[in-house]
Amino acid sequence: MRLKHLPPLRGLTLAATLLAGVPHALLLPAAAQDAPSADPAAAPEQYEPTVSYSVTLPDTADDALDDALRRASALEQLRETAPTDAFGLVSRALAETDNIRSALRSEGYYAGSWRITVAGEAPDTPGLADRLQARARPRNAPAEEGRPTAEPVSVVVTVDPGPQYRLAPVRLQAEPAGTPIDAAGSTGLEAGSPARAQPVLDAEGRLATALRDSSHPFASIRRRVTVDHDTKLMEVTFVVAPGPRADFATPNVTGEQRTNSSLVASVVRPLAGEPYDPKTLEETRQDLLGLGVFSTVRARAGERLNEEGRLPVTFTVIERPLHAIGFGAAYETRYGPTFSTYWEHRNLFGGAERLRLEAEVNRLGVSGDSSETGGRIGASLATPWFAGRNQTLTFSIAAVRERLDAYDRDAFTADAILERTISKRLTVGFGPQLEFSRVTQDDVTTDYQLIGLLGQLRWNDTDSPLNPSRGTRASVLVNPIYSLGESNAFTRLRVQGSTYLDISGDKGSILALRGVVGSIVGASFGGVPPDKRFYSGGGGSVRGYDYQSIGPRTANNEPAGGLSLVEGSVELRQRVSGPWGMAAFVDAGAVTEDPAPTLDNLKVGAGLGVRYQTAIGPIRADVAIPLNKERDDAAFGFYIGIGQAF
Repeated sequence: MRLKHLPPLRGLTLAATLLAGVPHALLLPAAAQDAPSADPAAAPEQYEPTVSYSVTLPDTADDALDDALRRASALEQLRETAPTDAFGLVSRALAETDNIRSALRSEGYYAGSWRITVAGEAPDTPGLADRLQARARPRNAPAEEGRPTAEPVSVVVTVDPGPQYRLAPVRLQAEPAGTPIDAAGSTGLEAGSPARAQPVLDAEGRLATALRDSSHPFASIRRRVTVDHDTKLMEVTFVVAPGPRADFATPNVTGEQRTNSSLVASVVRPLAGEPYDPKTLEETRQDLLGLGVFSTVRARAGERLNEEGRLPVTFTVIERPLHAIGFGAAYETRYGPTFSTYWEHRNLFGGAERLRLEAEVNRLGVSGDSSETGGRIGASLATPWFAGRNQTLTFSIAAVRERLDAYDRDAFTADAILERTISKRLTVGFGPQLEFSRVTQDDVTTDYQLIGLLGQLRWNDTDSPLNPSRGTRASVLVNPIYSLGESNAFTRLRVQGSTYLDISGDKGSILALRGVVGSIVGASFGGVPPDKRFYSGGGGSVRGYDYQSIGPRTANNEPAGGLSLVEGSVELRQRVSGPWGMAAFVDAGAVTEDPAPTLDNLKVGAGLGVRYQTAIGPIRADVAIPLNKERDDAAFGFYIGIGQAF
């Protein structure tokens, strides 16, 4: 019986040849290299002597092996990216032996043989490199008239893989002997399966992960691999050393400068006494990041248990700059440009409080003066970890001026929303609202004093906020409102969702779907302030139609809004080349005076768009036309903005 103990398995890597691509002049003796150069003015222009070559790789009838050979071949991988001379080519061919051996073993072929020829000769043939160099044409040299271009040197790799070895039953061995290792679980390797390297490496990783997930922070796995060439079997033994089971000690945090130590301590303190778990450690690290004041948070577990038998943990943080400023812009054909800006203080009192001042001006250029121009000025103060884990209390105030086709509105609003993060995907929030407003619709002006309670539930598992390619967003809003002046109450209900499907698998073709359903119950149509009704139409809604134009009309033929809303969108986003992309979309929406959502008077718009991907998200330009437009509808709509439409 012939046994062979193998060194530790390694993943298949591309071995770079040190001499590959080294000009022949660099291999000359030092004396030759130090010789004085001729007069540059008299010397002819020098060109780097290189040879072109082709590589023929084998077809072994095993697709996985052929792929491994192709990925391992330095001759093929460096052929175009690293031109070389004849001596470098011969060096690559000589070094290719190790690459072929690694590729064969990675797929379970331990008795294979191979042969490499360069121009029909073995690469170690005496004088081969000199003969090839003599026929080489200097790189970048101009073609000589009447002299044919040299044919590429043919490099042929032939492989006889031999039999594919199989796995013998895999053994787990405890260290020290008798130590319970049930927590390691199963290797997942089946006896008789091909003796490939990667499944063995994956099994080792699963065993170590299972032990660490079972509160063994110092678990280690060693593998012993033996190949029996008589039986064509690979014997694998995993030596499992679980180490002690441990709980977390009270964590330390270092690096905070302007942030209160008591705040960061309250974030990490719940970790103390918990069983060691890498997932719990990562969740705490994310909690620190979620404060919004740190650009980097690193978690490092101790190398040994402390005197109490617990595992020390240290979080190292780097604070973000205190202040930030941002800008935004959008454009719509009928209403002109919109500009917005904000200034933010990220750590106002040292407790990660975020003060944000915002301003927006819109509908610029609608008329010759500022009578149709709207805007908003607002301020908000968010306090994280307010009265509990992952809870944020946000106070907001704003002064609003709206000059829309549907209504004119001047308002002061204030609210206080307590938001709690249930999980990385699910967030719930609620809180009181207050509003004083003056609204004019159809030449009738009404003053409103409103108090309300906002409740919202949000789900988001998408992979990007501005350019998602997979996942789902969904939100549910319940907003009961009482009008003091009108002495009536109503409740706004709205459910919205969007999902993103990566059709091509490489984010090149994305199918995006969106749906919205809304209803207002508890009051008649006239008992709901115009600005609280539902509207549809415009960018981010039903493109191709004017903003808020879909639905019932007033006596003056202005948009009246409705008590119910239905919207839907289908958009195909296609990457074209580099940062450029295209989009084709269909939007639809209906607004009615009935609280029960229906598709009566459904409006449909369709169009095409261009996308340009930037570091902050895609720049979007869409053109849409209304497919069932009415007399006053525009012929088309043009929209520009940052981020996708939804």
